[in-house]
Amino acid sequence: MENVIEIKNLTKSYGKNRGVIDVNLSIKKGDIFGFLGPNGAGKSTTIRSMLGFLKFQEGSIKILGKDSITDREEILKKVGYMPSEAWFYNSMKVSDVIKYAESVRKMDCSKEAEMLVERLKLDTNKRIKELSLGNRKKVSIVCAMQHKPELFIFDEPTGGLDPLMQKKFFELIKEYVDKGATCLLSTHVLSEVNKYCKNAAIMREGRLTLLDSPKIDDETFLKFYEDEEE
Repeated sequence: MENVIEIKNLTKSYGKNRGVIDVNLSIKKGDIFGFLGPNGAGKSTTIRSMLGFLKFQEGSIKILGKDSITDREEILKKVGYMPSEAWFYNSMKVSDVIKYAESVRKMDCSKEAEMLVERLKLDTNKRIKELSLGNRKKVSIVCAMQHKPELFIFDEPTGGLDPLMQKKFFELIKEYVDKGATCLLSTHVLSEVNKYCKNAAIMREGRLTLLDSPKIDDETFLKFYEDEEE
């Protein structure tokens, strides 16, 4: 089975501030991969490097078999990315935001968007400024999923979602993965990784530790965080 994500010796430095050091990671097609770690450990830096939003000093990244630097635009067409904090124009209606995201893709996503809106119980007539954090997250989910990408990259996606919506969100991921997609899930929530992920890794002090199993007990998990804070 081919690697959808292949990172070799990735190093990104911010000078005195921590970046990531010699990160190696391969994720195969059909995986739901849990990407754990405390704030500042390097998860977002790794993701932003993958998507070409950051220039890194050393290493290489291939996404869907293509180089993250030279083939960035082609990669982004096939990726559904949901950042941890999505920014929208407050005056826009939800429906307009979704249509705008569709227009950027230059494809008709209306049927898929309609399905997602229904499943997530999202009111598309409201303006962004009227939405709770959870409903803003739903807008981000629709924008990331409506073009049926080959690879999903979610950065802390479930914050603000109630338990029922969290369950629906993971049901959607599983449905897309069953149809051939792959998912990288960056999260702080250990239970999500234990329940839904096939493989997992932990970022700590800019370095990546691959786990033998996504099943990790609370004591081991907290040890990573305690060590990070010392």
